[in-house]
Amino acid sequence: MGNYRITITLIDGQGHSDSMELETGEYVIGRGEDCQICVSENFRSVSRHHACLHVSPEEVLIQDLDSRSGLTVNGEIVRQQVLEDGDLVRLGGELGIRVQLPKGTQESEAPRMVFDGAKASVQDISAALGDIAQASQALFTEVHRRIVGQDEIIACVWAALLGRGHCLLVGVPGLAKTLLVSTLSEVLQLRFSRIQFTPDLMPSDIIGSQILKRDGDGDPTLRFEPGPIFAQLLLADEINRTPPKTQAALLQAMQERQVTVSRNDYNLGPPFCVIATQNPIEQEGTYPLPEAQQDRFMFSLRLDYPTRTEEVEVLTRLAEGARTELKTVLRAEDILRFQAAVDQIAIPEDLIAAIADAVRSTRPDDPTAPDLVREVVDWGAGPRAGQALLTGAKALAAMAGRPAAGWADVRRIIKPVLRHRIGLNYRARGRGVTADDVIEAAVARFDT
Repeated sequence: MGNYRITITLIDGQGHSDSMELETGEYVIGRGEDCQICVSENFRSVSRHHACLHVSPEEVLIQDLDSRSGLTVNGEIVRQQVLEDGDLVRLGGELGIRVQLPKGTQESEAPRMVFDGAKASVQDISAALGDIAQASQALFTEVHRRIVGQDEIIACVWAALLGRGHCLLVGVPGLAKTLLVSTLSEVLQLRFSRIQFTPDLMPSDIIGSQILKRDGDGDPTLRFEPGPIFAQLLLADEINRTPPKTQAALLQAMQERQVTVSRNDYNLGPPFCVIATQNPIEQEGTYPLPEAQQDRFMFSLRLDYPTRTEEVEVLTRLAEGARTELKTVLRAEDILRFQAAVDQIAIPEDLIAAIADAVRSTRPDDPTAPDLVREVVDWGAGPRAGQALLTGAKALAAMAGRPAAGWADVRRIIKPVLRHRIGLNYRARGRGVTADDVIEAAVARFDT
């Protein structure tokens, strides 16, 4: 062993971390008991012998040991990579390693590290809630330097990200849907990809595909070339302009946070959030999203025209001609820590019961459904709607720095959660009844 030292910080999927110093040598990382850096069986996407970290004064190199779920450095899939200070290595979808070079020159016995991850303590949660509230205000302030208005839309997108959900943005052209998503990625320092959906877009254009390359010896070999879905914040622009076959390519990614190509699984994020947009005024050449895919979105958010004051502000900023430079408010590791804190937000039993009853009230065959629901609804919201309401209420409480959620949090997001999960019949269309009207009727008794 030499005097050269580096520091690595292991980060689990909830943002909990542990650090140690490594000297010159080779360190196998995996779930195997003979690994120098051994992680617990909880990290299922990490192979027994996943990767090898080579540490020397000349270079620090990470090498994939033919693992099942692959290896990424700063979001790029690699077989091996020379690391630089601050690089983030991910093994599967659950384990991250932050590298710091160099660190110290003391000599000691070769270390062996065991990492189990951790559950957040009460102190961690309390501190995180204060951080979430402060970061949320900083986030809104920074985003509004570029985006005028849309306060509730920004808050719901941030809540979806904290709740590990996805958003569907519905609005006419020109309401800054794309600019909002790109601005969030910049402020949160997340890897951002945009996919413009078109009728000829194929699943491989989204996920990636196997391509033939030559290895170091000149022999041909198949290598996976990742597509734009390998991001942390993905904008699916005009998702209803592509056929269902391509739309379905997002299903596994949105639910499982991974994609499968040639029987190999490749993990996404964390964090990983899909924000899709739709234009509601054009029907020709579009493919309505299937109900199964709409249900994958935590929120369906409808963007309206700006007020006169907001529109004047938009034009004033354009006339001044200055492009606003934004500063970073958070990093991916902070968001993971916040997501873990949101999981610990308390939900009273009576609120859980109210959420379940509210969702059931949208089903026409339920005894508690009001007359309007029985008349104009073909099918109501499923159990995933209740899960989205519960998670969204937790996120809103955390954004306000509160350790418990209440009915006001649920009421704030009940329309974005339910409106795309309710199927209306011809009577509703004939009478001009919308999904939002049905939701108001279904939950009116809970407001008293």
